[in-house]
Amino acid sequence: MTHESLRIGVDLGGTKIEAVALDPSGEIVARRRTPTPAQDYHAILRAICALMHDIELELNQRASIGLATPGVISPRSGLVKNSNTTALNGKPLDRDLSAELGRPVRIENDANCFALSEAVDGAAAGARVVFGAILGTGVGGGIVVDKKMISGPDRVAGEWGHNPLPWMRADEYPGRGCYCGRDGCTETFLSGPALAFEFLQRSGKSCAGEEIAALAEAGDAAALASFEHYRDRLARGLASVVNVLDPDVIVLGGGVSNVALIYEGLHGLVEDYALTDALDTRIVKNMHGDSSGVRGAAWLWGGAQDRF
Repeated sequence: MTHESLRIGVDLGGTKIEAVALDPSGEIVARRRTPTPAQDYHAILRAICALMHDIELELNQRASIGLATPGVISPRSGLVKNSNTTALNGKPLDRDLSAELGRPVRIENDANCFALSEAVDGAAAGARVVFGAILGTGVGGGIVVDKKMISGPDRVAGEWGHNPLPWMRADEYPGRGCYCGRDGCTETFLSGPALAFEFLQRSGKSCAGEEIAALAEAGDAAALASFEHYRDRLARGLASVVNVLDPDVIVLGGGVSNVALIYEGLHGLVEDYALTDALDTRIVKNMHGDSSGVRGAAWLWGGAQDRF
């Protein structure tokens, strides 16, 4: 393997940092994890560098590095913004990592990395225009065209979670407050916590998404109603994406994407809401699961972004 053929991706999460190395075929040949020292910026830098060095020592090769993280590098200031790992905000993460590692580092939002991973060799492989939608603790999105990410001059392309929920019903308006400072954001209706809140309002019970799904499969009326409303809201949100982007494939990720109930009748609902007489956009579950972000980070350098 040449230096350029070994790619290491790092997924910087709020609780753990994961690093993987990909060979030229996209196979994972090494993996490391460590807890995230979330309150200490310099400890985060040391942890990422330690993972890199361990993998390179194991494989006896020097590699490129791509990093997936919540938030983005501001094109105006060159500093991290909008990260829920708040120790990163206001810091020149890419420059500091590059200095520590002695090589360039590419950093992208984790939703963009998810979309890139699924577009290159995942559930949307072979598709030209791909929208990756993350339904997890938050609601994020990424756009990939011809296996290249579209991030935009403000680095907010794909952030459908902070648009208002489309075609809001009277009983939904004005919506719950969002951490971004607005009311009624799509994220406040389609995140995992939003699904749990919907069920709590209907049943008085506090349950996680997997528990709500199990109750629905057992015929629980409140759980079934919660998923029915969730699907309808998801369809409205995705229809607005179709109306703007008209992607070939929409790939769903995040914890809620693992619940089979959300896919039942979803395509038909999106077709009804979208401005089309027939919806050719495919809506699919991700292929790489929790590894999509870290795999997408690995593809940032010396991989998909350079080859296509």
